[in-house]
Amino acid sequence: MSKPAKGKMERILVLCVDRDDDLGVKTRTKTPILGRQENINAATTLILRDPEEPDANAMFEAVRVYDRLTKEVKETLGECQIATITGSELGGVGADRKLVSELTDVLKKFPATDVILVTDGYGDEAILPLVESRVPVTSVRRIVVAHSTSIEETIAVFSRYLKMLIKNPRYSRIALGLPGIFLLVLGVLSISQVPIQSYHVLIALFLVFGTFLFVKGFGFDRTARDFYRWIREYSPPPFSMQIAGFSAAAGLLLVAIGCYQGAFVANLYTTENPPPDPSQWIAIFPRLVGEFISGSIALIVIGICVLFVGRMIRWFLERDSRVLRTFVIVVACILSWRIFYEASQILINPSLEYTNLVIVIVVSIIITVVAVAVTSLLHRKYASFFMEKDVGIEEG
Repeated sequence: MSKPAKGKMERILVLCVDRDDDLGVKTRTKTPILGRQENINAATTLILRDPEEPDANAMFEAVRVYDRLTKEVKETLGECQIATITGSELGGVGADRKLVSELTDVLKKFPATDVILVTDGYGDEAILPLVESRVPVTSVRRIVVAHSTSIEETIAVFSRYLKMLIKNPRYSRIALGLPGIFLLVLGVLSISQVPIQSYHVLIALFLVFGTFLFVKGFGFDRTARDFYRWIREYSPPPFSMQIAGFSAAAGLLLVAIGCYQGAFVANLYTTENPPPDPSQWIAIFPRLVGEFISGSIALIVIGICVLFVGRMIRWFLERDSRVLRTFVIVVACILSWRIFYEASQILINPSLEYTNLVIVIVVSIIITVVAVAVTSLLHRKYASFFMEKDVGIEEG
């Protein structure tokens, strides 16, 4: 072993990695495991549960490497430590994230300068970059359990991997799930008294594996899993947001129905009075707009008001000063009802006087100004009620 640079203390970490978390699954041992005796105890428990477990052999090999290095490191006034970290039985990104998290915890307790990596040989290409991104790896020790070539031990090894295919959810979904669906399809055909021909088997095979490839290829399984997790962990929003959301949905529904009703009225007019030639569509277009506005404006205005009233209730409960501004918008929406209706009547019948439209516009402007003045006075009078929310907005 090379001598460390003068003034730099060598701190070597013997790290045993169990990426598929056999240690946690079979012994329920919490990881990371730090210390020689703790690793011996965990490895002993694991090998008593499963004498053929290669991860237990890897942990014992890590202890052996640690014992050998302890004397050498002490001669250079350095330190040596041993630790075991685990991933997840499901593998993939979840296992890597857990490995990195546990390695970070170990390095906080023992800030190593070098790592000697000990694994059972499974997934080294995925483990090594994760460790090297945190601390240099000076050596890798792979432990492969040797088996006899006799038929009996070959059967034992085969049985072990067959058991893994059955019990490990990573492999059982494919090894058992797909053939199970295939046999289920054939069983349904048999129950329905359909004579099963060779092409039926081929069709069932294509359906099963085609569906599997389609679901896996587009990630629908991950989407369904994330949706289930979202449903399970869903937390209802605050009461004020629920009111605002419900009023928004109801308001948009009323607006949509109003637009449908207006389109129906306009279409009814064209059905009863079809233009003699296409050039006449331009001439009747104002009439169609007027019919649409006349038939839809009521529900559209009511829907918009319902939407904003829901927001008013939310902001009132949250002590937000925007409740006053929203009140002015609601007043303006109510006043616009009559304005749009009078305008639609002129579009329908251009010979009508426009006096009513002008009067309605002037009155609406006056009422809107009065509403703005009233809300300004209310804001000043009840400034303390909105103070807390206003400060929060300014700070944000």
